[in-house]
Amino acid sequence: MSNAFVYVTYIRTTPDKLWRALTDNTFMRLYWLGCEGQSDWQPGSPWRLVNREGQVMDTGEVLEAAPPFRLVLKWRNEFRPELNAEGYSRCAFEIEPLVDTGIVKLSITHTMEQEGGAKFIQAVSGGWPLILSNLKSLLETGEVLAASKAQFDTRAVG
Repeated sequence: MSNAFVYVTYIRTTPDKLWRALTDNTFMRLYWLGCEGQSDWQPGSPWRLVNREGQVMDTGEVLEAAPPFRLVLKWRNEFRPELNAEGYSRCAFEIEPLVDTGIVKLSITHTMEQEGGAKFIQAVSGGWPLILSNLKSLLETGEVLAASKAQFDTRAVG
């Protein structure tokens, strides 16, 4: 097991549209399997990820926000006791426009500072690819790949 998960994708969009997609709870529900992020997205502010039923899935704090290029979150799982016990992780979203292409590079680095492997990082490594594929598809085509986790795979989405 690792203590870091890194994912890079390229999306035909603008940095502003991608930032909005990452921080607008209504838009987020479309690609995040019905979940929404709730925050004012200002440094020091709390944030939480809430599912369709109103269950709080994850919580944390906005550590950095530099729209539309960088967002860093302190992140803890709230619905799986074994993941919650591992404490907080750090998730950085880096948005980089590729000059004169209409394409944006999105890099996600999700890490935990602890010795040994992190079960939480293993869990998010199963969830991030689906969420980010949905995000890319939605921004580029107007449709998501999967509206629910069950449509895609049965692993836990971090």
